Amino acid sequence: MTGAQEEPERPAAQAVMILLRLFRTLERVGSELTPQQYRILKLAGAGGERSAKLAERLAVAKPTLTAIADGLVAAGYARRDTEPGDRRVVRLCLTASGRAAVDRADQAYGIWLDRLLAETGQPELVLQALGLLNQAMDELRSAGRAAPGARGGEGLRRAPVAAPPRRATRGTPAPAKRAAAGTA
Repeated sequence: MTGAQEEPERPAAQAVMILLRLFRTLERVGSELTPQQYRILKLAGAGGERSAKLAERLAVAKPTLTAIADGLVAAGYARRDTEPGDRRVVRLCLTASGRAAVDRADQAYGIWLDRLLAETGQPELVLQALGLLNQAMDELRSAGRAAPGARGGEGLRRAPVAAPPRRATRGTPAPAKRAAAGTA
C-alpha cells in the first residue's frame, strides 16, 4: 500500500455493482432464454405489444429489439402480426412454443430467486425495495425525465464509448500504411 488511504466506495456505486452481479447471475440461470429474450417474450405475451412501444418499455433501441425479435421468430417462439387496416403497425406475439419457453424460464428464475431471497432472511423487504425501484423507473419513463442523451426513457445516461482502434490489414501497421500512402 502506498500510504494513501482508499476512499470507501459510494453507496450508489456499491448498488450498481450488486445490480450488475445480479444480472450476470441471471444470465447463468438454467433457462433456454437469455434475460433479454425473456423480458421481450414476457411483455409480448401480455398482449401482443407494438414493436415501438415494446422497445420503449424495455429501454432498448428499436434495432436492438428487432434483432432479438428476429431470433425469437426464427426459433419459433414469437411471430409478427400486422395490425388490421395498417400494415405498418407490427405486433410481436408469442407462439405456443414461446409460451412454453417462458413457463420454463419462469420456473427456473423462480427457483433461483426463491433460494436467493431465503438467504436474505427478509424476502418481503427485498421484494418491496425492488418494487419501489421498478415504480421509480416507470415514473421516470412516463414523465419523460430521461437524462440528456439517454435512450429508452429510463432516466439513465450511457457513458461515452471510445471508437475502437483501426485495425491494420495483412500484418502492416496502419500508421505505416498511411505514411506509405502519404496520408500520415
